Amino acid sequence: MTAKTVNKLAVPGATLHYEVTGSGPMLLLIPGGGTDTGVFDNIVGQLAADYTVVAYDPRGNSRSRYDGAPVDERVEVSADDALALIDAISGDEPAFVFGSSSGAITGLDLIAGHPDRVRMLVAHEPPAIEVLPDAETARAFFQDVYDTYRRDGVELAQRLFAGGTGMDEDDLPVEDLRPEFRELVQRMDANAGNFFAHKMLPFTWYQPDLRALNEVADKIVPAAGIQSSRHLPAQPIAVLADQLGWPVVSFPGGHSGYASHPVPFATLLARVLEAELS
Repeated sequence: MTAKTVNKLAVPGATLHYEVTGSGPMLLLIPGGGTDTGVFDNIVGQLAADYTVVAYDPRGNSRSRYDGAPVDERVEVSADDALALIDAISGDEPAFVFGSSSGAITGLDLIAGHPDRVRMLVAHEPPAIEVLPDAETARAFFQDVYDTYRRDGVELAQRLFAGGTGMDEDDLPVEDLRPEFRELVQRMDANAGNFFAHKMLPFTWYQPDLRALNEVADKIVPAAGIQSSRHLPAQPIAVLADQLGWPVVSFPGGHSGYASHPVPFATLLARVLEAELS
């Protein structure tokens, strides 16, 4: 198995925890929501055969600590963190980027603002609801989740969030009850309050720069899970795909297909990335 190194990178307002595996062109994996590098553990090994795979905990999640008290996070700050990692690890070379959920929103802002630093972006189910024709309904749902968190706490907010986004239907395999997965779940549970308080609304209400994205449409791969395409988080990418003139690539599994179906997910991701290399 390819060796993994664990590192820290100081950025304005935080210190990022990131992990590097493999060699070759840089592939940056950006997790979403209250998750961290651990959600990608089952796909990293396969991808590291051809890429320098870099995964990190977004600021405020798990081992990426704020320098001070948590604040509402701007998508632009998250994109700056991703850019800092590319600059630190890939040097002058642009990186491949895979982002899922709010990590895909980070990727969209990154490629819109710094197109020369991204070789290809695979944007997997970014919940950028402001592009939807019925954005008001989706906006009201996320506001309800936020209000539930403030009024009733994390547990009820998680139930409402999972039910309204279809994430309660994601089928994680039994083997992921191993100790490292339980540790990941514990970290995600610890991150949930910060996600609901400071990240969920700024990310879901983010307005993508459609003009800038259209200028780099040839470097953006819209993606969604086969099992989750009807759910709210996958709806915005269908709208964005129409705007960009590309079909949505269907990946195995649901919103967290990289965790539930890691081998076919990584195989398809590698094929998508290879299309740019060939």
